Amino acid sequence: MKLLIVGGGGREHAIAWKAAQSPKVEKIYCAPGNAGIGTCAECVDIGVMEFDKLAAFAREKEIDLAVIGMDDPLVGGIVDVFEAAGIRVFGPRKNAAVLEGSKAFSKDLMKKYGIPTAAYENFDDPEKALSYLETASMPIVLKADGLALGKGVLICNTLEEAKEGVKSIMMDKKFGSAGNQMVIEEFMTGREVSVLSFVDGKTIRTMTSAQDHKRASDGDQGLNTGGMGTFSPSPFYTDEVDAFCKQYIYQKTVDAMAAEGRPFKGIIFFGLMLTEKGPRVLEYNARFGDPEAQVVLPRMKNDIVEVFEACIDGTLDQIELEFEDNAAVCVVLASEGYPVSYEKGKEIRGLDAFQGKEGYYVFHAASRYEDGKLLTNGGRVLGVTATGADLKEARAHAYEAVKWVDFSNKYCRSDIGKAIDEV
Repeated sequence: MKLLIVGGGGREHAIAWKAAQSPKVEKIYCAPGNAGIGTCAECVDIGVMEFDKLAAFAREKEIDLAVIGMDDPLVGGIVDVFEAAGIRVFGPRKNAAVLEGSKAFSKDLMKKYGIPTAAYENFDDPEKALSYLETASMPIVLKADGLALGKGVLICNTLEEAKEGVKSIMMDKKFGSAGNQMVIEEFMTGREVSVLSFVDGKTIRTMTSAQDHKRASDGDQGLNTGGMGTFSPSPFYTDEVDAFCKQYIYQKTVDAMAAEGRPFKGIIFFGLMLTEKGPRVLEYNARFGDPEAQVVLPRMKNDIVEVFEACIDGTLDQIELEFEDNAAVCVVLASEGYPVSYEKGKEIRGLDAFQGKEGYYVFHAASRYEDGKLLTNGGRVLGVTATGADLKEARAHAYEAVKWVDFSNKYCRSDIGKAIDEV
């Protein structure tokens, strides 16, 4: 069969790499892709929001299955466009992708159906938001309602910070139209865990757990980013936590979406906070996490294309997900200055070292070829992933592999997975 993957980052590289292992697949296209994805798929110069062009390309190439990797096209309704064109597609429709597209929607859904989350209020008037803050406890969390590349969340320790945050999100439109509405949320403390899941509208199958590192600098300091690294599984995601989430969060979310007339087919990413009072939902995403996909998919035993098709066909209850009894760590190599300002076009060297080394992977987030040279092409450039018998070994392997790669403004955190030392 022929696949089309929509997206061009490290997540899409991981999906393409995994899909290429399926005996069902003979050809993969990726739009727009990147230099790394080009090693396992044919890259197509069509933007992720050019729905009609993408659908026309899929029809022309007689694509058997399209897989939507990114949040923006999902929230924008690409699945609806593809379905209307008769193209088989994996991902939630627009009315279901709102689970990620609107934080206000998802918070209201959790409140209505009794899914544990932080206390909150929604605002579309900045003056009312500022008045509310006068009586709120600090620290407090401000969230732009819409998509903001994983950066639209501000943790404010003082009233002054919170007021400045409201101004930044709602008045100055730092995150554009994503800040037209805002959620003000109780600040929760505890371990953060990510759990990805496949959903077919009624059945849910959860994948192995992971933990992301959002802050730009060591010690969880600096600005929020799209993710600086991750590890899987999380030692803090115990059998007890899993049982609680299965009873009170996972299936309840799927059932709630169905009850709202928004049946969800695709990936639900559960961002969880393990608080003293039990697990709480921090956020939902409607697609694979990035860089969570880069540690979860190398550990997955199943043929991913079979799982995609089961989600589309409503037969996920016939699938049991299996994962290797090992661990994986991904360290993101970024351009110095990310996420604010950084230079592109730096030559990347050293990737030959990965060839033939089992358990070592490099997933491209932003790269391109020019005049025969591999160059950086964004803030997050590469995700260096390694597996090991346990998390400590995987972490050692990942940081060993980080040394193999070089570009002139290379930057990475040195403490990805350090939390495992506390276990």
